[in-house]
Order: sequence, then structure tokens, then C-alpha cells
Amino acid sequence: MSETASISSGIAARYAAAVFDLAKEAKALKALEADTDALAAALDASADLKSLIASPVVSREDQARAIGAVAAKMKVSDLVANTLQLMASKRRLFVLPQMLADLAARIAEDKGEVTAEVTSAAELSADQAKKLAATLKARVGKDVKLKTAVDESLIGGLVVKLGSTMIDTSVKARLAALQNAMKEVG
Repeated sequence: MSETASISSGIAARYAAAVFDLAKEAKALKALEADTDALAAALDASADLKSLIASPVVSREDQARAIGAVAAKMKVSDLVANTLQLMASKRRLFVLPQMLADLAARIAEDKGEVTAEVTSAAELSADQAKKLAATLKARVGKDVKLKTAVDESLIGGLVVKLGSTMIDTSVKARLAALQNAMKEVG
């Protein structure tokens, strides 16, 4: 990890720890989880929002006004809105994605959940997702929250990342293994 990335993750972790502790004291973890998910989704969906938080050209005041308007429009809790304003005033909004990821991990750990990143060749149906979550829960002994993505290049099957474990049942991986085996033969 580069020194800059290390510093950024340290800043994000401190903000996340503070916000998490304050929300836990106020018994507002459900609201914090909803706000975290909503802000992460907004960042994923909006290139303008990503640009706003990362641009060194945008002044503190403009960042604070814009993030305040975003927070008001999204109706996030006062705790999150105030944190965003503080981050803007300190020119720390650039760590928002890392802070949100850290918050999501802390909330999941508090709830006894783990997150599995699932990539499939086609969109999983609700029934398939439910069965996969139940199977993974039986394996790890904790509730499993699925974060799904679609990658048509897999052809079929799934790639599941759960902590440090990766399970690749994709047709693409099987074809690659077959190709390697064929190379070894001759």
C-alpha cells in the first residue's frame, strides 16, 4: 500500500470509528446503516458527486454547500450530515468512499454479518440469492449479506469472495484450467 493510500485509509478509519461510536451510543445504527448504503449508492451512481469530493479545485465553501445540499436532499441523519460538513470544512471529503466502506464493515461486524461479493454471468433471481446466502451462512456460521455484480464474460457459474476465501465455479475458470491442462500434455 502506498504511503498516500495508507494515510487516506487512516483518516477514513478515524472518521468511521467516531461516527460508528456516536451512532452506537445514540442507538442509531439502523439509521447509520441506511445512510451509509444510500451515500455509497449515490457515489456509485454519480460521476459529479465523485468529482465534487475528489477535486482539489472546488473550494471548501463550495464543497460544504454542495455536500450539505446532497445530505439535505437525501435526508440523511443529523450525525451523518454534520460529519459530512466537518469533512468538507477540513478538506477530507476525498476519503468518503473509504469511510463508507469502513462504516459498512463495522456495522456488519456489530450485527454478526459478513459480506460476500458474488459475481455471476447473469443476474441472480431472488430465490437463487436466498439459497446462496443460506448455503454461505451454513458454511461460515454468520448471516451473509450478498453484494452482487454481473460479468457476462464468466459464461456461466459464480465467483464468490467471502473474506479471504474465493470460490470460482465459473465456466470461464474451468475453460482456463482445461486450456492449461492441454498445454501441459503437449
